[in-house]
Amino acid sequence: MEKLQFLYKLNLIPSLLDEANWTDREEGIVQHHFEVLQGLLQEGKLILAGRTLNMDPTGMGIVILEVDSEEEAREIMENDPAVKEGIMEASLFPYRVALIRK
Repeated sequence: MEKLQFLYKLNLIPSLLDEANWTDREEGIVQHHFEVLQGLLQEGKLILAGRTLNMDPTGMGIVILEVDSEEEAREIMENDPAVKEGIMEASLFPYRVALIRK
């Protein structure tokens, strides 16, 4: 069966746009989030993950997945530590990589 691609967009909750509001709790959640993404990369499910560097309401992160189903993509997104712990909000989109540098 052909794998499907999905993108989920992450946005920090508004209170965390001010870096002064970050605590060790948020730093730990983001570290766990990064470790989970590294695991997905090793499993061959993650194509790309990254974020914009601006700390304002237009800032975002994206995660591009290649998985078997939308349900699997949604489960990964909902179990992302940053989403599950409530420091980021996420939206899932069907996606297809058209061009990628080798």
